Amino acid sequence: MYTHSKNAAHAYASVGLETGVVAANPHQLIVMLYEGAELAVRMAIKHMNEGDITKKSAAISKASSIILEGLRNALDPKQGGDIAQRLDALYDYMNQRLMLAHLNNQTAPLEEVLGLLRELHGAWQQIGTASQASPQPSRHAFAA
Repeated sequence: MYTHSKNAAHAYASVGLETGVVAANPHQLIVMLYEGAELAVRMAIKHMNEGDITKKSAAISKASSIILEGLRNALDPKQGGDIAQRLDALYDYMNQRLMLAHLNNQTAPLEEVLGLLRELHGAWQQIGTASQASPQPSRHAFAA
């Protein structure tokens, strides 16, 4: 019975997540990517501290995928110009730090990446708040 309840809970969570993604505007999708990357890095730190190499590897891989395939691919170099180029370089740097943490089993690079993600996430949320208060939609470094 527990397995059935667990599967039902996962299915419900999956539907809820999919519904959130479908209903989200481009700005909200970027926020969701930052939240997912932060969660993956926090889980990598947790699993590293617990000595669970398999889960640590999966969490680092997930964080890397979100950063490179999600956040980096969402950059719009034409609209974002210099900011988009700097974010691209920063995402590359974060990925390098994730790989270093993975190879050397060190939490310090993960903590650094987590701090960078939190800072960018906060800035992106402020942009959303400011653009909601403004009557005109704004374009930024992301294709949002």
